[in-house]
This record gives sequence, C-alpha cells and structure tokens, in this order.
Amino acid sequence: MTDAPPPSTTGCRAVLTDETTQVRQIWSTLGLRGVIDVHTHFMPKSVLDKVWHYFDSAGPLVGRTWPITYRDNESQRVNTLRQFGVRRFTALVYPHKPRMAAWLNQWSARFARYTPDCLATATFYPEPDAAEYVEEAIRGGAQIFKAHIQVGRYDPNDPLLDWVWGTIEDAGLPVVIHCGSGPTPGEHTGPEPIERLLHRYPRLRLIIAHMGMPEYAEFFDICERHPEVRLDTTMVFTSFAEETMPFPWSERHRLRQLGDRILFGSDFPNIPYGYLEAMRSLTRLPGIDDAWLRGVFYENAARLFDGLAQ
Repeated sequence: MTDAPPPSTTGCRAVLTDETTQVRQIWSTLGLRGVIDVHTHFMPKSVLDKVWHYFDSAGPLVGRTWPITYRDNESQRVNTLRQFGVRRFTALVYPHKPRMAAWLNQWSARFARYTPDCLATATFYPEPDAAEYVEEAIRGGAQIFKAHIQVGRYDPNDPLLDWVWGTIEDAGLPVVIHCGSGPTPGEHTGPEPIERLLHRYPRLRLIIAHMGMPEYAEFFDICERHPEVRLDTTMVFTSFAEETMPFPWSERHRLRQLGDRILFGSDFPNIPYGYLEAMRSLTRLPGIDDAWLRGVFYENAARLFDGLAQ
C-alpha cells in the first residue's frame, strides 16, 4: 500500500526548507510547541489520485483552477507536516457513494497505527450498515469523524444516519463537517440542514469546515447557539478564498468572541498555495492578538482532544 515515487522535486526543496523555517517561526514566536491541524487529508492512493485528478480538471464541485501544492508521496507528505512542526493532524477521508466508508475506515485505522501523530479518523455514509461500522470504528479508537455533505450529496438528517449521529454524540467525538455551500453549493449544503440536525442532537461536537464559507454569518449564529459547535479556519482569509468567497468584515468582531472555539485547519495537501499562507492569513488579521492565535493554532484543539497539551 505504498505510494509510487513522486516526480522529481529537486527544484522545490530549497523553497520547502525556507517555508519550513518561516512556518516554525510563527508558532515558536507565540511560545507554542507546534501546531494542531484538524483538517488534513490522507487517504488510499487510488482515492487520492482521483481527488487530485478532479481538482486538476476543475470539476464542477471545484469550479475553478486548483493546483495541488504538495503533490508528494504519502511518506513525504507526513514528513512535511512534521517538519512544519504539526504535532497532531487528521486523515480526513470521505465517501461519495455507498459501500465505501467501511473500507476507508479500515485504511484510516491502519494509517493511524503506523502514524501515531495522526488523530485516528473515520467517516460514514447514509446506508444500512453505517451504524455497525461507526460503532466498530469507535471501538477501534477513532478520535474524529469526517462528513462531507457536498461531495457525498446526502442530507445529514437522512434517517439512515439517526443511529450514527446518536452514537457519535454519546461518544463525545468531534466531526469535521463540510456543510457550507463553498466552493459550489450542493443540494443539502447550507445552515438549515445543520440547524435541524443540532435540534435533534444538541450535544454533537461539530467542527464546521471552512467556517461554513460562504455562509459565514449563519454558521457563526449556529456556533453561538450551540456551545459544542466549533469552526475551522481551512482556507478562510487566504487570497485564494477571498477572490470568490470573501469573509464579511461585518462579522470580524465574532472572531474574537468565538476565539476559544476556532481551530486551525489547512486542507493539506490539497491546497493551491503554501502552508505558510494558511498560517499567515490568520496572523495578519487586524485586531487579533497572540492569545487568540495560540488558541487557534494549538490550545483549542488540545483541549478538545484531551491530553494533547501534555
């Protein structure tokens, strides 16, 4: 299950070394021991190849040119995160059809066993055996789940997921959920399905991916109403996202108000810019102080995933 050797990267190594130095300088200047990134992707090579091909072709769910910056093999990608000083990261996998999630969970469990700094990740899809394999994943040590409403094209309130949500809620495990309508809307994206879901399962620890872009204000409202809901920063504030889905600066005050429930996410390796840009887009926010940055880059996630701050 090893990746094939990547294309020659000799020409980019000096750039990577310089980027590594600058990334490490950000968190070390804040007095942190590193970074916790709750939104990174590792998946079987056959699946990742298809994901990259989809981005390369600017598929309809992407909607624009989207070059992959870290198109390296698996071991190199893990090493890159470690060089950056990422202490914990995720292997966010997600199915787009039935009879795929259980296999992805098996792969993710193996990946977590030989990659101890990866938070054991699992996923699900609305199908008859979803409750069974979700319970199995939790028994096997899953620490975080991923749900992708846009790619999966399913309603999070599908009755086939009732037992799944209840089980995850009772286990107190976070779910990174792509439910906003960016980069292109889906049939079930947007805040309304999530409001209905949280009305039924109010203790769910949802992490709203991309801060719910472009429905930022609506998902901030949800976060304020539900104390277990969190937001991740994935792609938000970067020049790439600001071109088409700009953050509404009328909502800037709520960044500080909800600062203890905002977690750093990068979307590594599937980003069309460098990791440094993902971090700098936060450090350059007006009115944000070091305490806020320490929370977002490390401390908020360390509290969520008990023991990571030790």
